[in-house]
Amino acid sequence: MNQTRSHVSVTFMILSVTFCVCIIVSNLVEIKTVEIGQFFSVTAGMFVFPISYILNDCIVEVYGFAKARMVIWLGFAMNLLVALLLQLAIVLPGSPEWHGQEAMELVYGAVPRIFVASFIAFLSGSLVNAYVMDRLKHSNPTGGSRLSRSFSFRALLSTLFGEGIDSLIFFPIAFGGVLSWGLIGRLIVIQTVLKTLYELIILPVTVWVVRLLIRHEGELDNRKPSSYKWWKFKDLD
Repeated sequence: MNQTRSHVSVTFMILSVTFCVCIIVSNLVEIKTVEIGQFFSVTAGMFVFPISYILNDCIVEVYGFAKARMVIWLGFAMNLLVALLLQLAIVLPGSPEWHGQEAMELVYGAVPRIFVASFIAFLSGSLVNAYVMDRLKHSNPTGGSRLSRSFSFRALLSTLFGEGIDSLIFFPIAFGGVLSWGLIGRLIVIQTVLKTLYELIILPVTVWVVRLLIRHEGELDNRKPSSYKWWKFKDLD
């Protein structure tokens, strides 16, 4: 069914909520490290966060960049709200029966530097992912390379750019001066490669979901957005 500019479908709402939940959960489980083989460890959030990029790709492909931009800002706002509410819960005085303060502070206590790095990296990486995905789709529509208009190619390339920007921002801000720059550089490369491989492995599922969405939603408006400016999150054209 066709969607008007002022309305969104129930399916779009479900995708948006799921996107926000994945962002929030990935930050909540980020404290846990998981061993992969005997060579290196990653955070538990790495298994959740890439799902948000997959959802981002689906939203961009089916609903367009403008709606994806709005969802990204919504995810940013909800993640920030949860983080602030958790900090409020931590500072509230506990009752005499409460004995889990130290554990709660360990799991949910935000280190300001990492807090800032995480939020800036998420917003920048997600918007770059959506931008690359949609820009390639609308590049040279009268001719152009079929490859550039292929969903699979665009999904992988946009993830590579988005995750690369995310890691490039997060690690220097979070660990600059704490870890060696050589180690930071390796972490940037490892995280970007692993998250892109994650997308590659699950790509058949992503393609299937996109086809299902298009079949369910009908012929949606696939025009190039009126603006790629990141801060125009209220502009749904």
